[in-house]
Amino acid sequence: MAKLNAVITAVGGYVPDYVLTNEELSKMVDTSDEWITTRVGIRERRILKGEGKGSSDMGVEAVNQVLQKSGTSPDEVDMLICATVTPDHVFPATANIISDKCNIRNAHSFDLNAGCSGFLYALDTAAKFVETGARKKVIVVGADKMSSITDYTDRTTCVLFGDGAGAVLLEPTTEDLGVTDSILKSDGFGRVYLHQKAGGSVKPPTHETIDNREHYIYQEGRHVFKHAVSKMADVAVEVMERNNITAETLDWLVPHQANMRIIEGTAQRMGIDKSKVMINIQRYGNTTAATLPLCLWEWEKKLKKGDNLILATFGAGFTWGAIYLKWGYDGDKV
Repeated sequence: MAKLNAVITAVGGYVPDYVLTNEELSKMVDTSDEWITTRVGIRERRILKGEGKGSSDMGVEAVNQVLQKSGTSPDEVDMLICATVTPDHVFPATANIISDKCNIRNAHSFDLNAGCSGFLYALDTAAKFVETGARKKVIVVGADKMSSITDYTDRTTCVLFGDGAGAVLLEPTTEDLGVTDSILKSDGFGRVYLHQKAGGSVKPPTHETIDNREHYIYQEGRHVFKHAVSKMADVAVEVMERNNITAETLDWLVPHQANMRIIEGTAQRMGIDKSKVMINIQRYGNTTAATLPLCLWEWEKKLKKGDNLILATFGAGFTWGAIYLKWGYDGDKV
């Protein structure tokens, strides 16, 4: 029997309509457009407005695009993974809610939390199910409503994050395409530098935790930046080397959109020109699990069948990793 590979056959994305600019943020906290763009490269980010709206609502938009583009019936989907750090509820899984809203009834679905590395971890997990023949149509979603856990009185974090969702469909192929190699890493020591202090089982919600604003993102930026630059670049270069990919044969780097300097540092370490790097951080900010699929969604028209892509990321945990994949179709024909 021919070896099965897991290939992306469709991609969808969604960002909310509301645009939160640096100028507007400068009226909320002591900051400026120059300060933000110089340090992180973000000019605006999208925010999900509306009572009762959560990560699943954005995920539904992305998944429905995937179904429509691929001509896939909801009943054909047999697995759905949602990578998120901002689930609609502690339980049930946001993946269950997305499946219900999209009329996906024949799939098992679950959430995966690996911080900003969530989509990459979920993609690698889904690929294994497809490669073994256990599943034939798997949707991987990255969806985060970061505005729900962002403290808009903290100028060090509120400038960084935005809301959005992206999704891909994975299917089996015997062609030399799809997910080819992956390196995923984690080290729990990094948890002290990037986490949410309260809301979990260690520190459940109380009036005190709410009054102390402990249900928002806490980050020590210098430590996170230092480790992100080295770890994300290290795994991306390692994937290149062990698959004999050079700066000339790599078509695209798809990096997590956390900080422009981290993106540029990773590209420089890989020896690739910035023209080969997917960058949309200036428009969307850090959408956590949604950054990678949103890049694929925006660049879809430029992608050609057989293109060599490396997806690289770094997130809370610390978690980090890189995936080498060969693109499965001509995006301009979709």
